[in-house]
Amino acid sequence: MEDVLEVYRLPADPRFPVVCMDESSKQLVGEVTPPLPLAPGRGQILDHEYVRHGVATLFVEVEPLAGRRHVEVTERRTRQDWAHFIKAMLDERYPAALKVRLVLDNLNTHDIASLYDTFPPAEARRLAERLEIHHTPKHGSWLNIAEIELSALAGQCLHRRIPDLASMRREVAAWQRHRNHRGAPINWRFTTKDARIKLIRLYPKL
Repeated sequence: MEDVLEVYRLPADPRFPVVCMDESSKQLVGEVTPPLPLAPGRGQILDHEYVRHGVATLFVEVEPLAGRRHVEVTERRTRQDWAHFIKAMLDERYPAALKVRLVLDNLNTHDIASLYDTFPPAEARRLAERLEIHHTPKHGSWLNIAEIELSALAGQCLHRRIPDLASMRREVAAWQRHRNHRGAPINWRFTTKDARIKLIRLYPKL
């Protein structure tokens, strides 16, 4: 916990950006009966019956000090999907960074082994050398700013029925543009000092 909190205190440095990453899934749901449109005095009416069209995975990347988000929607959440997301992050979104300080949880796909499962050893090593990974502790995913952004995405964009991947990608892209347009840095205020006071029960009794 303190490791992650100290990373959040680091000043902005384009050579070593702090980036938070998380992922989630969203069921794709279509309509059996077309909704009744808006009318004077009432909103849109949806039938209670729906049809499932599978599940989409959302990979979310947040640079808190830049107020920038990037979201990708995929069909799966395999080691290879994570590895390709990380490669694109390093080579396309942070090509000038010497190392990306990456904060993420301990999901079984979130490790260097995923790079070696996906790319030839030399390429996997090249990517790994540009990562400085900081895992959140078990039951401490609330420390990951990307999880907070996922919550905002779910509440502002994904709280309704979305039938297919193409529709979800359009909706998520619109949310991302709107969210990034403000460009306001994320002001993380919980510090190591706060943790040692408010979460004293987690520390050993010496």
